[in-house]
Amino acid sequence: MEIPNPPYFSCHSESCAHLLQTSLKSRDPLKGKSIHAQMVKLGLTFSVYLMNNLMNLYAKTGSLLDAHDLFNEMPVKTTFSWNTILSGYAKQGKLEKAHQVFDLIPVRDSVSWTTIIVGYNQMGRFEDAIKIFVDMVKDKVLPTQFTLTNVLASCAATGSRGIGKKVHSFVVKLGLHACVPVANSLLNMYAKTGDLKMAKVVFDRMKLRNTSSWNAMISLHMNCGRVDLVLAQFELLSERDIVSWNSMIAGCNQHGFDNEALQFFSSMLKDTSLKPDRFSLASALSACANLEKLSFGKQIHGYIVRTMFDASGAVGNALISMYAKSGGVEIARRIIEQSGISDLDVIAFTALLDGYVKLGDITPARQIFNSLKDPDVVAWTAMIVGYVQNGLNNDAIEVFKTMVSEGPRPNSFTLAAMLSASSSVTSLNHGKQIHASAIRSGEALSPSVGNALTTMYAKAGSINGARKVFNLLRQNRDTVSWTSMIMALAQHGLGEEAIELFEQMLALGIKPDHITYVGVLSACTHGGLVEQGRSYFDLMKNVHKIDPTLSHYACMVDLFGRAGLLQEAYKFVENMPMEPDVIAWGSLLSSCKVYKNVDLAKVAAERLLLIEPNNSGAYSALANVYSSCGKWDDAAKIRKLMKARGVKKEQGLSWVQIQNKTHVFGVEDGLHPRKDEIYKMMDKIWKEIKKMGFAPDTESVLHDLGVEVKDQILRYHSEKLAIAFGIISTPENTTLRIMKNLRVCNDCHNAIKFISKLVDREIIVRDATRFHHFKDGSCSCKDYW
Repeated sequence: MEIPNPPYFSCHSESCAHLLQTSLKSRDPLKGKSIHAQMVKLGLTFSVYLMNNLMNLYAKTGSLLDAHDLFNEMPVKTTFSWNTILSGYAKQGKLEKAHQVFDLIPVRDSVSWTTIIVGYNQMGRFEDAIKIFVDMVKDKVLPTQFTLTNVLASCAATGSRGIGKKVHSFVVKLGLHACVPVANSLLNMYAKTGDLKMAKVVFDRMKLRNTSSWNAMISLHMNCGRVDLVLAQFELLSERDIVSWNSMIAGCNQHGFDNEALQFFSSMLKDTSLKPDRFSLASALSACANLEKLSFGKQIHGYIVRTMFDASGAVGNALISMYAKSGGVEIARRIIEQSGISDLDVIAFTALLDGYVKLGDITPARQIFNSLKDPDVVAWTAMIVGYVQNGLNNDAIEVFKTMVSEGPRPNSFTLAAMLSASSSVTSLNHGKQIHASAIRSGEALSPSVGNALTTMYAKAGSINGARKVFNLLRQNRDTVSWTSMIMALAQHGLGEEAIELFEQMLALGIKPDHITYVGVLSACTHGGLVEQGRSYFDLMKNVHKIDPTLSHYACMVDLFGRAGLLQEAYKFVENMPMEPDVIAWGSLLSSCKVYKNVDLAKVAAERLLLIEPNNSGAYSALANVYSSCGKWDDAAKIRKLMKARGVKKEQGLSWVQIQNKTHVFGVEDGLHPRKDEIYKMMDKIWKEIKKMGFAPDTESVLHDLGVEVKDQILRYHSEKLAIAFGIISTPENTTLRIMKNLRVCNDCHNAIKFISKLVDREIIVRDATRFHHFKDGSCSCKDYW
C-alpha cells in the first residue's frame, strides 16, 4: 500500500477537526460516531490532537462509554486526554471512578485539580473538595480563578471560615481580588459563614460590582436582620434582577416583615417587566399566610391560574398554607383534591392541621394525613400534636403506636408530644413505654424530652421518677428543666425541697423566668411558707425584673388565703394592677369556705360571677360556706338560684387505671360491673378503720341530713370507691394512683390516711390542686392543703 504524502493528511485532519468542533457545539453524539468512522477509514487515529477532540465530543455528549473505550485505545495520552476522561466521569457524578483516573494521571495540571474539585463540589461533597484543594496547594500547583470560586463555595457550604480566609490570601497573592466572580465568591463565603465585617471589607474594596455582588450583600444583611441597611443597598442597586427582588421579598418574609415583603412583591409587578418565579410566589404567599391576608392571597392565586404557572412543589404548598392559615381551610382542601397534590410538605400539612384543630374538627386532618404517600417524622409528629391539642390523647397514643411499628423513628419533638399526651391521661405505664422508646432512640437526655419526662412522671404521681430523670439531665439542664422539677415538687407538696432547688438554680447563675416563679410561689402556697412567698415575690419584681402576671397574683392570694390571712388576701386582690380574674377570686372564695368567712365569701362570689355568670364552682362554694356555718336556708337559696339560672354543679369524679383501662366513679356510684364487690370491700374497710380510731367528719356533708345518712354518703365518696376497687383488683403492696377532678374533702383525706395503714399500701391521690401521698397513716401534705 502506498503511503499518502503529508499534505493529504493535513487536509483531512483539518476537515475532521472542523467537523468535531461543529459537532461539539451542536452536542450531537451521532455525528461523533460518523466522524470517528471517517477517521478510522482515513487512517487518522494516530493523531493525538484529533483523538483528544473526539474523546472530548463523546464525553460532553454523554457517550462516556465510547469516550472510555477510545481513551483505552489511544497509544499516546496527553494530560488533556486524562483531563477529558476525568471531566466526563466527574460531570456524571461518578466520583469514585473519577478519583481513580485522577490518581493515575502522570502529570496533573491546574485543570486536573480543578476538575476533580468541581466534581466533588457539585455533588455536595464539600469537605472532599476542600481536602483536594489543600493537596493541590501542597503539590505547588497554582489554582485558577475557577478553582478558587469552587473551593470558596465549598467553604461557604461547610462554614469553613478558617480555610476560606487562607483561600482569600491566595486570591490576593495571585492578584485575583479584583476579579468580579472571585470577589463575589469571597463575599458569599464570608456572608454564609457569618463574618459580616470581612464581607463588608471585600464589598467595599471591589472596584467593579455586578448585580450578584449587591445581591450577596442584600442577602447577608437580611439574614442579620438589618432591614435598614438592606433597604438602603436596594435603593443603590441600579440593575435589579429577579434574584434582587426575591432577596427582598423572601428576606422580609423570613424575618417577620411580611407587610414589606408584599410591598416589594407588588412593586416588582408594577414597576418592572420581571415576572415572578416560584421563589417570589412562594414567599409572597407565605407573607399572606402569616398576616392572614386572604384577599391578597386570592389575587396571587388568580395570577397563578391566569398565567398557568406550575402550582406544584413549593408554590402549591405555600398556596395551601395561605388558605389554611387565613381561615380558608376548606378551599385549601379543595385545591388538594382538584389538583391531586401528592407532595404536600410539612408546613402545608401542619397549617391544614392547625386550621382543622381551630375548628375543632380533627377528622379531615387525619384523612389528609392518611393520603400522604410517605409521611415523614414531622408529619407524624404534627398529627400527634393535633390530637393532643384537641384533647384526644388516646388517639394520639394510638397514632404513636402505629408510627413506632410502621413509620419513621420518632424524634425528640414526637416523644415530647407523646409524653404530654401521657401526662394528660395520667398513664404511668404509657409514659414508661415512651421513656423506653426515648432511651432506645438516644433522645432521653435531650432537654425537650427530658423536661417532658420530668413533667410526665410528676403528673402521673411518680415524684421519684421525676427526680431520677432530672438527675440524669445534669449536663443538659436548661431553665425549663429546673422549672419543670420545681413545679413537680410544688404539685407534690414538697415546698421546702422545691425552694432548695430554686436556690441551687440561682447559685448556678441560671436566670428564672415567669413560669419558674409560678412554681416557686406554688411551692410556698402548698407548704404554708408565707414569709418566703412574700420574699420571692419581691425578688421576682425587684431583682429579676419580671412583671407579675395574673398567675403570680393568684398564687399570692392562695398563699395568704390557705394560711388564714383572708383580709390580706382580699387586699392583695383589690390592689392588683390589672383586673382580677376568675382564678384570683376563686382562690379567695375557697379559702373563705375553709375558714367559714361568710361575708368575704359573698364578696368573692359576687365578683367572680360578674366575670363568669355560669361558674358553678362559685355558687357551690358560697352554698357550702353557708352550710358549714349552719345557715341552711341561705344555702338552699343559693342552690335554688343555681337551678333557676340553669347552672349545674360539677359532679365529683374519681378514676383509677387498672391494666391500662380507666375506671371512673361518682358518689354512691352503682354503675360499675363489680359494684357488689366494691361496696362489700368499702363496708369492710369502713368498719376496720373505725376500730382503728377513725371518726367520720359529718360536717363535710354540707346538707341538713341525719348523722346515719351523712355516714353512708361519706362512706361511698368517689375516691373511696376507686380505692376499694383498686384494692380488689391489684396484688398486695401495689401502689394505688387515684385521680379526682375536685378538691379532696376533709373526711376522705382523713379516711385515706387510715386506709393506707390498714392495707399497708401507698395511696397517691391527685385532686384539683395537688398530689397527696398517703403512707403508714400519714399524708405528705402534713394536713395542710
